[in-house]
Amino acid sequence: FDRAETDAFFAAFVIPDFMYYLLVGGALSAAFIPLFSGYLARGEEEEGWRMTSTFLNITIVFLSAFTLLGMVFSRQLAPLVAYDFRDEQLKLLVQLIRMMFPAVFFTALAGLMGGILHSYRHFFIPALGPVVYNIGIILGAFFLGPRFGIKGMAVGVVAGAMANFLTQAAYMVKITGGGYNPSYLNIRHPGFRKILVLMVPALIGLSATQLNNWVTTNMASGLVEGSITALRFGQRLVLLPLGIFAMAISTVYFPTLARFAARQRWKDFQENLALAVRAIFYITVPAAIGFVVLRYNIIRLLFEYNKFTARDTEMTAYALLFYSIGLFAHGAIQILPRGFYALKDTVTPVKITGGTMGLGILLNFLLLKYTGLNHGGLALSFSLVGIANMTASLVLLRRKIGSIRGRSLLRTLVFSLLAAAGMGIVIGFLQEPWGRLLASFNIGGFGLIFLQTTGMIGAGILVYLVLSKLLRMEELEILWQLVLRRKV
Repeated sequence: FDRAETDAFFAAFVIPDFMYYLLVGGALSAAFIPLFSGYLARGEEEEGWRMTSTFLNITIVFLSAFTLLGMVFSRQLAPLVAYDFRDEQLKLLVQLIRMMFPAVFFTALAGLMGGILHSYRHFFIPALGPVVYNIGIILGAFFLGPRFGIKGMAVGVVAGAMANFLTQAAYMVKITGGGYNPSYLNIRHPGFRKILVLMVPALIGLSATQLNNWVTTNMASGLVEGSITALRFGQRLVLLPLGIFAMAISTVYFPTLARFAARQRWKDFQENLALAVRAIFYITVPAAIGFVVLRYNIIRLLFEYNKFTARDTEMTAYALLFYSIGLFAHGAIQILPRGFYALKDTVTPVKITGGTMGLGILLNFLLLKYTGLNHGGLALSFSLVGIANMTASLVLLRRKIGSIRGRSLLRTLVFSLLAAAGMGIVIGFLQEPWGRLLASFNIGGFGLIFLQTTGMIGAGILVYLVLSKLLRMEELEILWQLVLRRKV
């Protein structure tokens, strides 16, 4: 696919992503899981399902209407996500928006099914859902891309979303025994009303976050061709450790925080919140250093084939460099807003997000106008906003719960940086001799890139583990126990 096509494809993703994060991030994290978990903890499962059935049935109606309207008014929506697209690129954008809008329906419902499973303390299938979704996109590109171009990937998006939804729904029915009633509707149910009260501030906050992403994409559409694609690929790489590790840790700890808050066990709440953040720091800091040192190798391995040129690699690596700066902070803010949600406080995260959204838009403008960073400036803005969000969240959480175990958080961050820096230095020294060794065996092409990259990643992990052991970091043991138990 050429860069004009991929820019249109990723711009078309903005609105579906917007709705997904609004519904799943707002309704699920801020309102549904704490309330439904509370019903289960009190032994009121049947009443909890009445609330859930009402919420799901209204959500299905809303999503159906929204999807239909989005498909009908795709032409009017297109300039909102990429104001500078013209002619054939604009036409393609409209077609892709129309094709991919049904994915909103399925991904949002899949997220809600996953939230129900989280409440029942089942985490594996919800974690598997995004894998199923991405497999659909890959298969669409592989099998349909050669014949239908970028539209083949759009078909894969919808197919992957449907497969994800069916996977979550089937397992939910198996686990819950069919508690969901598709014909039940009681908008006066006290639990449903409480969901709405808790949701509204969260939706406002998440709208601000997605609006920031929306503005960033729009600004990038006025830069050189390929900027949106470079930003999207760079951000996707950064989101990989966030989605696999930070989100998984947050998902496991969130119901526990909600239970401790409900029982007013504040020391346990503080300890578990700090453990979650420390575990995230321990993983995301070395991931960021690894991205910085190996960014060209990783991008060549994953993307540089067919029409993805050396110039595209350069642009994506440039974006990834700046995105990596804020990886640890964006990891921490996977769990910190949920700390507020567990306290039934959905207003404070809105204030934080609103403030950082304004900062992000201002930084986008200043970095584009007064520096020569180009799309790298937009990536740097993303990182700085994440750091500001994390700092504000920690300060305000400390005021609410008395302690965030700040010394342990700072110790983990500093020691992780030291171990990761040592890891980065070792990788930097090893890259050239490792490449010469592979070349001596007449290995070339994709095989050479694969072995160069995976060899250095393996060496980096080993060095980081050894250094963290020498520094007597407890986080390795924390993560190991989390993996063994799969529950907090």
